[in-house]
Amino acid sequence: MAMTSDDGSGRPAEEHVWGGLTMWRAAVSEMDNNAYLLRCSSTGQLLLVDAADDAERLLRLVEGAGGDLRTVVTTHQHWDHHRALAEVVAATGASTACGADDAEGVPVPPDRLLAQGDVVQVGDVPLEVVHLRGHTPGSVALAYRDPEGPTQLFTGDSLFPGGVGNTKNPGQSFDSLIEDVTTRVFDVYDDDTVVWPGHGASTTLGAERPHLAEWRARGW
Repeated sequence: MAMTSDDGSGRPAEEHVWGGLTMWRAAVSEMDNNAYLLRCSSTGQLLLVDAADDAERLLRLVEGAGGDLRTVVTTHQHWDHHRALAEVVAATGASTACGADDAEGVPVPPDRLLAQGDVVQVGDVPLEVVHLRGHTPGSVALAYRDPEGPTQLFTGDSLFPGGVGNTKNPGQSFDSLIEDVTTRVFDVYDDDTVVWPGHGASTTLGAERPHLAEWRARGW
């Protein structure tokens, strides 16, 4: 891991290089939202996970990574995850994607609606779409199965260190979210899978798996 100054803002971007893919994580906004920029090593094409805020900073990060932003994936419809979406898309011409059931809540009409089992490409690199219902109806995660190391999983607000995302507001469902996280994440991916959430620090499925029963029992 390297910490690199992405834009002169004084807030460094965290850089990781995997097999075929480079990732930069930039924390933006007062809510410490994570925006993840992915670059295909062979083509140089870029994909952004959550244009959460601070479009100027994200655009400088894109430019520093080569400038070829093809796609912005919004993990879910909550306002703090797409505040910079319209400006980033207008500046780059990138296509947009989000979960089908969250499309009406995203300010830029999506070019692609995502569902469980879909694949999103960043250059030559496939990312698996995991639909995780409960925090919002259409929340999605993206999984990169690194051929040279652990799977990398971008979970939005559906999975964090210490539990699943918030489900205490109207229209949310803890039962749906814990079921999907169990059957579509923990039952599918290995313990060394790295979880990159929508806010804050990363974790691994191995670190969180022993607590699944505890999460079910407490209901959050």
